[in-house]
Amino acid sequence: MKMQDIRNIAKERGSKVGSRINKTELIRSIQRAEGNADCFGTEHVNICGQTNCLWREDCLAIQKA
Repeated sequence: MKMQDIRNIAKERGSKVGSRINKTELIRSIQRAEGNADCFGTEHVNICGQTNCLWREDCLAIQKA
């Protein structure tokens, strides 16, 4: 997902969007604001059962890199 799309989602969900925040930290802040575990980009993806997670595709791509 493109950074601008993530910034828009963050704004919609009430997360603060700084110009210097990286993709991982921004997604994690959205996860926290939603009351979810801030697990994006962690090894948790190996056991994650959240197949409908908005961030899953990007999260899996980070783990494969």
